[in-house]
Amino acid sequence: MPIKIQSDLPVKEILEKENIFVMDENRAIHQDIRPIQILILNLMPLKEETELQLLRSLSNTPLQVDVTFMTVESHESKNTSMSHLNKFYQTFSELKEQKFDGMIITGAPVEQMEFEEVDYWKELTEIMDWTEDHVTSTIYLCWAAQAGLYHHYGLKKKPLDEKMFGLFWHRVLNRKIPLVRGFDDEFLAPHSRHTQVPIADIHACSALTVLAESEEAGLFLAMAEEGRKIFVMGHPEYDRITLDGEYKRDVCKGLHIELPKNYYKDNNPDNRPLLLWRAHANNLYTNWLNYYVYQSTPYDLYGTPDFHTE
Repeated sequence: MPIKIQSDLPVKEILEKENIFVMDENRAIHQDIRPIQILILNLMPLKEETELQLLRSLSNTPLQVDVTFMTVESHESKNTSMSHLNKFYQTFSELKEQKFDGMIITGAPVEQMEFEEVDYWKELTEIMDWTEDHVTSTIYLCWAAQAGLYHHYGLKKKPLDEKMFGLFWHRVLNRKIPLVRGFDDEFLAPHSRHTQVPIADIHACSALTVLAESEEAGLFLAMAEEGRKIFVMGHPEYDRITLDGEYKRDVCKGLHIELPKNYYKDNNPDNRPLLLWRAHANNLYTNWLNYYVYQSTPYDLYGTPDFHTE
């Protein structure tokens, strides 16, 4: 089944060329089913790139997925045009009376700042609190995972001696939990960050269940409240060349940056990066949509007073 997006969203053409089934509003109104309503709060600077990555990730399921993009009001984007934001994005003020089956909050390039120093922190905390009663299951990605762990459980991030950058091996824990169903015992996933929430602190938090971790990179995947909150410390949505672009951007700026680990064949940045994490990334998002969104929500989102369970 398709991803439903606005008919003139620029990434629509790219998705169609990749044989991803995309449906616009005109066709969707003739479908006699209730699509899964997914809200994406896109905090990344290159919003169209992130749109494409996440829409790809949500496309590998038989469910019809209706995606709404949200942006924060308390920050002015410098890398995405206002015309794009005004046309394809909505704000919290416009959406806060609605309910959603699932939500994704992306990472953001602000991890070396204290949370309270981020100009949209207050707005983000309001959104995170709002999800408690308006969203069935929320995925927090990378910096958003750190922000969510801090806001909901008081877990603090700490700076790393050097950037966690590249592909890292992770092992699966709690294999019977549906979110990691179909995962191999060990798998690669991308990380790109300067800070971490220590894995020992996460294990010590009784509200959290760790599902996958790495000896080198620490947490990859944890959940709370039976999947109402899901924390992904890496970037499973990244495409083949995202880390390559980050590495070459920093080299051009004259910044100190190590080669991304386990990424280039023979550790040669002139070689095309190998795509070694896509299957597990697709599996993660498919499991989330199936087990924690689709099977957990009522047919009528507004037929129940709230999503909060005592």
